[in-house]
Amino acid sequence: MRVWLVASVLSGVPSTVHALSTDGDVLRSTRAAASLLSGTGVIRGAVVHLGVSAFWAAVLAAVDRRWPLDARTGAVAGAVIAAVDLEVLGRRFPAVRELHRAAQWADHVAFGALVGAVLRSTVDGRDRSAPSPDRVPPA
Repeated sequence: MRVWLVASVLSGVPSTVHALSTDGDVLRSTRAAASLLSGTGVIRGAVVHLGVSAFWAAVLAAVDRRWPLDARTGAVAGAVIAAVDLEVLGRRFPAVRELHRAAQWADHVAFGALVGAVLRSTVDGRDRSAPSPDRVPPA
């Protein structure tokens, strides 16, 4: 859950920065996501985005069990996801096709890197920064 939440929220930073720096619409990609379900609007787009992000986070978590990911390998996985999402599936949707390609690819790479980084920050489901049960100082 933490992996999905962090990656879903923070992976949109590259396209948001791009939109802000070019006086673009920061919610354009969110509305484009709604078109995947023949819809429009920010709320529907956010729901679609969260669902797609949950799917890819689950896929990467499953991959991580066999081939451990980190931020670097996660970024590579994010590029593969971008190819599938944007170039294979997304090309069928005009609203997705019209998005700035580099910014969207950067979002996907960031998503993968964040998933890999968060997965590496945990060990057996515990936060690495938390003391392990055998190292808890006496009270």
